[in-house]
Amino acid sequence: MAGPGALTQSGIRRRNLARVLHALAAGEPLSRAAVAARLGLTRAAVSTLVDELLRGGLLTERDPAPGRPGAVGRPGTGLLLADRGPCGVGAEIGVDHLAVCVMDLRGRVRVRRRRESHGRDGRDTGPEVVLAGLTDMLRAAVAEAADAGLRPAGLTVAVPGLVVRNTATVLHAANLGWRNADLDGLLPRDLGPVTVENEANLGALAELWSGRGAGESFLHVSAEAGIGAAVVIDGELLRGAHGFAGELGHLPVRPEGRACRCGGRGCLEAYAGEEALLRAAGLRPGPGIRVGALAARCEAGEPTALRAVRQAGTALGIALSGAVNLLDPRRVVLGGALSRLAPWLLTPVSRELARRTTVAAGGRGTPVPVTVSPLGPDGPLLGAARHSVRAALDDPAALLRR
Repeated sequence: MAGPGALTQSGIRRRNLARVLHALAAGEPLSRAAVAARLGLTRAAVSTLVDELLRGGLLTERDPAPGRPGAVGRPGTGLLLADRGPCGVGAEIGVDHLAVCVMDLRGRVRVRRRRESHGRDGRDTGPEVVLAGLTDMLRAAVAEAADAGLRPAGLTVAVPGLVVRNTATVLHAANLGWRNADLDGLLPRDLGPVTVENEANLGALAELWSGRGAGESFLHVSAEAGIGAAVVIDGELLRGAHGFAGELGHLPVRPEGRACRCGGRGCLEAYAGEEALLRAAGLRPGPGIRVGALAARCEAGEPTALRAVRQAGTALGIALSGAVNLLDPRRVVLGGALSRLAPWLLTPVSRELARRTTVAAGGRGTPVPVTVSPLGPDGPLLGAARHSVRAALDDPAALLRR
């Protein structure tokens, strides 16, 4: 059955306006004729839609558009998404940092701000204090963006915890010490629609939307203080019944092992999370002591650091093997802070996957490849901003009414 408005003129118009914008989101300028061919619409229909989007400031023209090889006649005017007007705003709440960025409709980051540490290293600091600081940063970033002719069309916030689906409620963020934290009334409402999302999910979506994971099935592992994961199946994020899919960090790798902040024992995070890694390497976690310091020791060949990372890689490989056996992804992607340690993590992770996954161990194929996201620690923040941009592109009619 068709959805609400799908068969009305208004519904068709809204859908086709969005289709035009998404057709241009890849970045290269296209003529009206090229957009019509790509969407399967008539040139007249596309011209009407394009004229509306141009009047609304969502598109710009560049003359001429690149011609097709062998094409006859003067090439048409090129169309591009506007680099002024509506923009997406992304924010990230980390254990020891806050970050915001503003992205235009073309996907370019135009403003970026970061603040190290909030409260007592972020742990057990109430959401009211953290969100007050984040709001100050958002206000400053949006003011700077306004000087460049940009206005916010939505805000997406990345949080390292379980977010109740379709709400702004953080059910549990163990590394922040938050439980049942409703962020809805703590975030600014004048930046457009607000979305709160798990940071690992946004890191995976950033990978997907970058084009490297388009239409693919992969498991994206993200880490800051904790370890999260997101599952993408055939180009779609797998959320689970309650939106909590991907809690890789709390899979047990040693069922009766160390206590974890989540209340369980033997979780992956207790062996491969940032704090566990630093302590195993002889580093005392604290302000300024992060994975970068550990990577520097590994680069210098420091034996204790190398051993700590190898042991963490083994634990990570054990946890990943269960996920790979269950989900059969095409690849595993390391993102977040773990990407800094990839030169020393990849070998033990790949070794455990080869030993423990059915495809490799059964002799029916090669182990699932483990790759490193070039987005690195920036994935969740960029995914948050891109989420806001895509939401704007999905509903251009709402932008045109503003």
